[in-house]
Amino acid sequence: MSFDNVYEAITEENDARWAFGTGFEDSLSGVDTSVPSGVDGARLSAYCLMLGDDALIFSHRLQEWCTNAPELEDEVAIANIALDLLGQARLLLARAGKADGSGRSEDSYAFGRMENEFRNVRLAELGGGHFGHLIARLFVFSTWRLALLQRLVSSVDPVLAAIADKGVKEVTYHRDYAAQWLVRLGDGTPLSHSRMQEGLDAVWPYVGELFRAHSLELVDAASLRPEFDAVLDQALAAASLARPSSGELAGVSGRTGRDGVHTEQLGFLLAELQSVARAMPDAKW
Repeated sequence: MSFDNVYEAITEENDARWAFGTGFEDSLSGVDTSVPSGVDGARLSAYCLMLGDDALIFSHRLQEWCTNAPELEDEVAIANIALDLLGQARLLLARAGKADGSGRSEDSYAFGRMENEFRNVRLAELGGGHFGHLIARLFVFSTWRLALLQRLVSSVDPVLAAIADKGVKEVTYHRDYAAQWLVRLGDGTPLSHSRMQEGLDAVWPYVGELFRAHSLELVDAASLRPEFDAVLDQALAAASLARPSSGELAGVSGRTGRDGVHTEQLGFLLAELQSVARAMPDAKW
């Protein structure tokens, strides 16, 4: 199946599978999910799982800000960003189950795995803090993810390419929203400036992990760093903020989120995210 056909299949007008809890059991229903010739299905599956976990976990963190944002307009914006990422997670997790031949569903991946089976970067699982912390995390995450998705648009797998192409349009807005707030806070009052700087300083130890090479990745993570730094420097200059100087948070024997090694925050997040599914495993919603 060509990229155009796959893209049309996952972007049909009013297609409810781009949301959650609609009754669709297969978010890739009607899409040719056969693995292209010459592509390692297991590796493709593992990579889609990584990207899907990034989106799923960060989406959950963003949802926690509903009723906690400073303005109603931002409540809506943050909720929509969370839904965009949840939609990406559904498609990527479904693609993972198709690519390796297991047929495992998106729900099975989201609700049926233990903490050490998740492959998201540790940045995605960070929670708490004030609004400056949220904006710093969102800006860093979306700037990195946008650069990544832009490269995946040319993936040899048409399903992944189509998911990435749709994701580029969404994450472009996510980055722009975060950048506007970063500049507004950084170039605002002394208090807002200090809060924004605190947010950047807190997230910085987790930035290096985003660009570490992993054997299963389909995009050279290190190649994303120049673009990330260029966007970051431009935003920091406009916001009169300083680039943090703290070092990278070490992993465990060199292992980090992509290897299933996480902060203690992920366990608490999953306990909440998976509680209903684990209590009532046969329920439909």
